Amino acid sequence: MRNKKCFFAVDLGATSGRTIIGHIDNGKFNLEEVTRFPNNLIEQGGHFYWDIYALYLEIIKGLKEAARRGLEITSIGIDTWGVDFVCIGSDGAILRNPRAYRDPITFEAMDNYLAHVISKKEVYDITGIQFMNFNSLFQLYAMRREGNSALEHAEKILFVPDALSWMLTGQAVCEYTIASTSQLLDPRTKQLDERLLTSLQLTREKFGKMVNPGTVIGVLTEEVQKLTGLGAVPVIAVAGHDTASAVAAVPAKDENFAYLSSGTWSLMGIETKDAIINEQSYERNFTNEGGIGGTTRFLKNICGMWLYERCRMEWPEEVRKLSHPELQGSAMQVEPFRSIINPDDAQFANPDSMIKAIQAYCRNTQQPVPETPAEICRCIFDSLALRYKQVFQWMQELAPFRFDVLHIIGGGSLNKYLNQFTANATGATVLAGPQECTAIGNIMLQAQTAGLVGDIWEMRQTIAHSLELVRYEPTDEDAWNQAYEKYIKNINK
Repeated sequence: MRNKKCFFAVDLGATSGRTIIGHIDNGKFNLEEVTRFPNNLIEQGGHFYWDIYALYLEIIKGLKEAARRGLEITSIGIDTWGVDFVCIGSDGAILRNPRAYRDPITFEAMDNYLAHVISKKEVYDITGIQFMNFNSLFQLYAMRREGNSALEHAEKILFVPDALSWMLTGQAVCEYTIASTSQLLDPRTKQLDERLLTSLQLTREKFGKMVNPGTVIGVLTEEVQKLTGLGAVPVIAVAGHDTASAVAAVPAKDENFAYLSSGTWSLMGIETKDAIINEQSYERNFTNEGGIGGTTRFLKNICGMWLYERCRMEWPEEVRKLSHPELQGSAMQVEPFRSIINPDDAQFANPDSMIKAIQAYCRNTQQPVPETPAEICRCIFDSLALRYKQVFQWMQELAPFRFDVLHIIGGGSLNKYLNQFTANATGATVLAGPQECTAIGNIMLQAQTAGLVGDIWEMRQTIAHSLELVRYEPTDEDAWNQAYEKYIKNINK
């Protein structure tokens, strides 16, 4: 890629991160991974933290490698998971490593806030955001209640991608899509809500200037230029929330589509012009997050491959050595629908043992208890597909348009068994790909800022021309309908 205009994407997930170089050539994009590294939770003093300095160092390493290769970097963009944030002191120093969203401090915070500060219905009417105990609103409330010194002395509060961009440029912004995950933002005004901020004893000035995807934040500081060997490269506020970047890469032909971003989390949704905030969306806990081009991502979080990933970590070494296709293939030999769980049950959020949690759920609902890795894997895949069916049906009822195509994007798009199960359960045509959707969306937004592509539909057309999607058509309708009846009975016990 020497002598080509290259875009540098930093794509950070809750377990690992990557730096990727991309460029557009003859109407198609090309990607090349530069570095890959772990993103480790730090447990200390009963709390969980992210190592923001380690992440910064990995970004520097990636930039140094790009410089070593002699690549002409046009711009840099960073996307990460949502809700978490960094407190910055008045002297420009990070006050403490940021708390991680799985920190136990939030377990009771949401219920306490909604009972004693602002009611659940009022919060939803303001934000249209689904209730999850780790949303920034409840993290901040919990920190305030514990007298957290970092929060008390914070001059600025920056969401993780904005904090990393600040470390590179010295410029503090509040990118719209990442801010929308916080449950502090009103999707109608597209600004942080003053009433919610006041309830946390915070002011709007504590956060950076609100910017939309495609905004130039600034250029690399002189310090970073020396560290990396690069010049004054611009850093772009892409869709800082990784799901927003992923949805930007959905290779849809028109507006009437649904998507499933499949990874550690599964996020099923649609793209709409306006937020959908009503009694049904409130009761079913759907969320309205910021998208690109002024759109709203109307979606619901579903506990995705987190279940499988956690079980895989617990299985004996001989099982962990199996490839994913080998292990998942063995699960296909097991009796289907033998044991079914609700993947979103609270007991699966972060148990000491995921295997024991799944077994306890099945035991308590008078089902056969899965014992072998194949049985547990089959239980997870069957249950995820049935949960997808439930959310898909709810979404059809709430959407302002009809859809019969579901785009599966992200790492889970490679899971041919779960993709077929999803088609069977929902009755929709499933189109799988791209796998690298988050990095692609990040890079395409940089390319748009550079003037190489036009609006979102030209971006999606470029993506569609660059890859071949895998198509799955629904089968075994009767069997899956019967299994769904069993699923509904189990989750209502």
